[in-house]
Amino acid sequence: MPAYWIVDVKVTDAARFAPYRSQVPAIIARHGGEYLVAGGSHDVTEGPWQPTLLVVCRFPDRAAIHAFLCDPDYAALKILRTQSAETSAVAVDGIA
Repeated sequence: MPAYWIVDVKVTDAARFAPYRSQVPAIIARHGGEYLVAGGSHDVTEGPWQPTLLVVCRFPDRAAIHAFLCDPDYAALKILRTQSAETSAVAVDGIA
């Protein structure tokens, strides 16, 4: 069953975040992930949520998302992300 990694990113240091932005797509792809949304304009249609920069990636399943998040090549990039952005993320199953 497909699964989606939904992330709201508030970049606080664009220069420091740049290597993350350029290198993470290859690691996501290696785990079968693909970007469906990567920023862009959006409209809040209901509720108080005010996302900053939305990212949505589709993976084959939630196990693939967790494999990506635990990938040793991602570890250093994750440190860059946590030092240069505030993020909220969720992994959710899609519809079979």
